[in-house]
Amino acid sequence: MATSLKLDDVLKTRVQHLAAIRDRSAHWIMREAIRQYVEREEARESFKDEALASWEAYRDTGRHLTGAETATWLASWGTPEETGRPECHD
Repeated sequence: MATSLKLDDVLKTRVQHLAAIRDRSAHWIMREAIRQYVEREEARESFKDEALASWEAYRDTGRHLTGAETATWLASWGTPEETGRPECHD
């Protein structure tokens, strides 16, 4: 899919400068910037969707972990005393 992009002169100069010092084309720089932006925004949407699903599950069931339970579990990660995920409760 061919797409054109209109950049103001200042941004165009900045992209060209960055491309030169990175030994890449301006096209590569712009494509990479767009790719990173899209991936970041997709991850943000996924996080939001998971949070909403978790909130709905909590509203429906009341099952949860406390902040302290979660913190204790996370603090065990990477230690010899690492534990599995605690079970949610009412």
